[in-house]
Amino acid sequence: MQDEEKKLISDISSQVGYVTIPEEFLAQAQKIQGLLLYYSYAIKEVRTKLEILNEELAFRTNRNPIESIESRVKKPASIIDKLRRKNFPVTVESVFENLHDVAGVRVICSFIDDIYDVAEMFLSQDDIKLIEQKDYIEHPKKNGYRSLHLIIEVPVFLSEQTLNMKVEVQIRTMAMDFWAALEHQANYKKEIEGIDELVVELAECAEIINQTDLRMQDIYHKIQKIKKVQEALHENST
Repeated sequence: MQDEEKKLISDISSQVGYVTIPEEFLAQAQKIQGLLLYYSYAIKEVRTKLEILNEELAFRTNRNPIESIESRVKKPASIIDKLRRKNFPVTVESVFENLHDVAGVRVICSFIDDIYDVAEMFLSQDDIKLIEQKDYIEHPKKNGYRSLHLIIEVPVFLSEQTLNMKVEVQIRTMAMDFWAALEHQANYKKEIEGIDELVVELAECAEIINQTDLRMQDIYHKIQKIKKVQEALHENST
């Protein structure tokens, strides 16, 4: 066994916790390493496209609709756990065929309008294929979660082949992201006394945050209208 394979197996084993790794999965260590590398390439492709869009829009409109971009590739332990929960075979091939969120990109926007504008421009690119779209802004989850989820395919050009890799892109406002981070903590702390009441409170906060997002967007639009009127008056007076 090569040193790289031993290191990969050691890394996977240190992550698993309660997840037992099948021997046949470990036997494909090199394939696992390669697959995760391909997903990281797909993330780079997506991030580059979004960064270019953001820079172009900043040049054209003097404003960045995207505040930040975060990304991650699922760890092998999480991949194995999800395959089992979904009753899929625990193999490298099964990861590629059945899991759509191994590579994830999170896009944080200023306003709700920006979410849909960025998504539309991103999806209009010729080499981006939309696999699935879930609008949790128009149709939030029961717990109050809001975000726009896109499952897309993007080509990754390698030296000897081109792979169409799936990436999950989540687009949300800063307020939505703040709420989601807090809800994530509550979701994994269910053994804490009184957590059920906090979950209810979080759901109420989600609605307050949504109304705040809408009001902030409305204020922004009003500011833009005032600016246009002032600019028009200034031009007419010169």
